[in-house]
Amino acid sequence: MMDAVVFDTLMLALEDGAVPLPASGPILVLNAEPGPWLMQLPKDQLVCRTSFKPNHDALKAAGFNILPVDSVDLPQAMLTIVVPPRQRDQARALYARALLAAPEGGYVLASLPNTLGGKTGEKQLVQIAGEADSLSKHKCRAYWTCKVDAALNHPLADEWIEEDAIREIEPDLFSRPGLFSWDRVDPGSELLADSVPEQTKGIGADLGGGYGFLSREILTNCPKVERMDLYEAEYRAIACIHETLAPFEGRYTAHWADALADLPKSAYDFVVMNPPFHIGRADNSALGRSFIRAAAQTLKPGGTLWLVANRHLPYEAELAACFKESEMLEDEAGYKIIRAERPKRQK
Repeated sequence: MMDAVVFDTLMLALEDGAVPLPASGPILVLNAEPGPWLMQLPKDQLVCRTSFKPNHDALKAAGFNILPVDSVDLPQAMLTIVVPPRQRDQARALYARALLAAPEGGYVLASLPNTLGGKTGEKQLVQIAGEADSLSKHKCRAYWTCKVDAALNHPLADEWIEEDAIREIEPDLFSRPGLFSWDRVDPGSELLADSVPEQTKGIGADLGGGYGFLSREILTNCPKVERMDLYEAEYRAIACIHETLAPFEGRYTAHWADALADLPKSAYDFVVMNPPFHIGRADNSALGRSFIRAAAQTLKPGGTLWLVANRHLPYEAELAACFKESEMLEDEAGYKIIRAERPKRQK
């Protein structure tokens, strides 16, 4: 999630009239995040799009108009607000899609902290649109452009969109920009995959399944595993999972889901996970601890959790609170592999 000051800076561009707020018609918000800033905009005009399930659910619960997650075409809007994702190729594709969809004279507006690429974001907008303006406040930069189709670099827009597509990063392993460790296998996940015993059996859950690497390794090397159910909050990963796990049709399911809210109770023989420990761009081990609690709830009484984490993350107390037994199996290259067994049932 972006810090509030990023949106405060973005709103300044609208409040001082540098970017006109349309009196009617849709205001499109791409990669939308919930927050008080949205309530400062005319709610009946807002059309939000997000591929991140927790944000989608929060916006829906708040009554915002949300585009279907699998929609391809964007509505024409005289104002499109882009909440830039962290990964460069994904962000550039979002600028390109926003500008291609905008009508002549429509505005595209974004904001970023200076330390996270505010000036770079503005330069990217200039590259594709021909020109852009900006303002700085709160150590952030708001930047925008008014679409002039004759000045728009259409070949570059097509190139940026293509660079955001699904690709094969290793033989039979498919990913795309913006996913966790999107262009290479994460060393921690690789270590975890090597640690799950070949005799593992039953039905497993992969929490934060990403593009399917962990599940692929388990289905390949653990013949007694009947099925892997992958739960992934980023919708952009789901198509990658289907490509990666195509050889295992019938032995996996992929769910666009919030692992902290959408898991069945006492359903799985084992869980594997490399839990996220960021909220937006900030480290927050509380998120990983929440994943441990979710894993305990979705496991059967005799179930097992296999977990990889960065060595410094303080998960041991949470594991002791949620499981009757836990053991660190490996401590290597900055990662720790932990096996926890027999979840405690919360009263």
